[in-house]
Order: sequence, then C-alpha cells, then structure tokens
Amino acid sequence: MPISSRQPATERPTAIRPDDVAWRVNAERLVLLGWGRAILLQLAHPLVAAGVADHSTFQRSRYASLRRLHDTVQAALSLTFGTPDEADRSARGINRIHDRVHGRLPSAVGRFPAGAAYSAHDPELLTWVELTLLDSLPLAYELFVGELSREEKDVWVQQARRTVHRLGLPPERLPDSFDALQQAVADRLASGDIVVGETARRLAHTVLHPPLGWLVWPWARLNRLATIGRLPPAVREGYGLRWTAADERALQRGAHWCRAAARRTPRVIRHWRASRRRR
Repeated sequence: MPISSRQPATERPTAIRPDDVAWRVNAERLVLLGWGRAILLQLAHPLVAAGVADHSTFQRSRYASLRRLHDTVQAALSLTFGTPDEADRSARGINRIHDRVHGRLPSAVGRFPAGAAYSAHDPELLTWVELTLLDSLPLAYELFVGELSREEKDVWVQQARRTVHRLGLPPERLPDSFDALQQAVADRLASGDIVVGETARRLAHTVLHPPLGWLVWPWARLNRLATIGRLPPAVREGYGLRWTAADERALQRGAHWCRAAARRTPRVIRHWRASRRRR
C-alpha cells in the first residue's frame, strides 16, 4: 500500500520490523560484546586502519574513544530502529563523515604499498566492514543471549541487504545466506588483504583497554575475552594476542552467566530503549 504523504513520519514502516531477526539481535545490549571482534577484524585491513588512524578521534583524548563508541552505537540504533526519516538522517551523518575520510597509506603493509589510496566510500572497504558486523553480532548473540537457527541466520543476512543502500553499498555486494557470509569472510581472510599492521595493533589496544575500563571491570574483562577469543586464529596472532585454555574457560563461564541473566531480565533492562519505543 502506498504511504500517504499525510501519514506521520513516526508511523511509516521501517526497513527492519519488530518481528524481524535483525530487530531481535540488535535490540540486545549484550550483543555490544560482539563489536570488539568486528572492529579488530576491520582494523586488520591496512586501508581501514589507516583511515581510522588518520581521521578518527579514536585516540585523541582519554574520552574520545568512549564518545566515538557512544556515537557509533547511537547511529547503529537509528539505522535499525528509527523511522525511515531517522534512519536517513543517521545515514547522511555517517556519509558526511565518510566524505572526509580519504588519504594514502603512509607505509607498506602486506601487499599494500606505501602511498596506496584509501577512501571510506570504497565499496571494497565498506563491504569488509559490513561483513565483519554480520559475522560478529550473531556470534555474540548466540554466545551471550541464546541460539539462532540456521534459517534465522539466513534471514539475518538477507535483512541486512535491505538497509545497506543508505550507506552507498549496493545490496548485491553482500551474500544472501549465512553460509555464503562465512565463505565471503573466509575468502577475504585468504585473499592477502587482511594483514595486521602496526597501526592496527596500536588502535587495538584502545579497543581492548578502554579508558576508565576499570570502573566496569567485569564487563571490560568479558569484552576482552569475547573479542580476543572469537577472532580467527591467524588474525589473533597478527595482533600478538594470546589465547589459553584458561581464557576459554573464563569466557564460557561469563557467557553462561550472561545467558542465565538474559532469561531472567526484563526487556526494559536487556534491550536498548530505541528498540522498545516502537514495539
């Protein structure tokens, strides 16, 4: 049915609906524990790492990384749970930031020579960023919240294809099933594009050891365990990060308690407020 021009913007349908898998996964605050893995995978691409290092406030002050995380989460929430107008405004803000993110690699990393050009609008880089999120967030959901069926994982990937056009990424660049997603990630890891350089290692320290993390020590430790423990082994080794059997046991204990708590915690606490206001 066509949308009436007189219909209030808040009543217009969103690309993602409350009964969608994407809504259910992204609504959970605990899924934030999957973002660290996604970010470290993104930074393992030398051109992404250069763009973040050259143009982000990520490391400029004690609170800059916290502010960046807050802004990124808010933008993601608007894209998922906002009205079409809110999602469009958020996407325009992201795209304006991306307009400024371009430059050249200062020194050679892997197969990329010094002077290699990068741009935040490069569809290859945008695709890699999206693949890392699509791979990492359901992994975090299953680890800390509950199971997803294979069919639900397929739907998760297919629903992402409905929204990425807002960021200038053609939907056909994304896989159309979870198996195809995992194969796409594996292909990228084997392509020679993903090489952890010194810039990525420096930025990773801020992800793994955020300022004021000691104030929320259990959460910060669980975030480090989830981030390091679920990285592909070759990427983890590239960052120089260790993973032991004791670390795995600690992660599984933390995940067990999170799943138990999630079953008993009301939605008003578990879910982001943005996801609750339109149910």
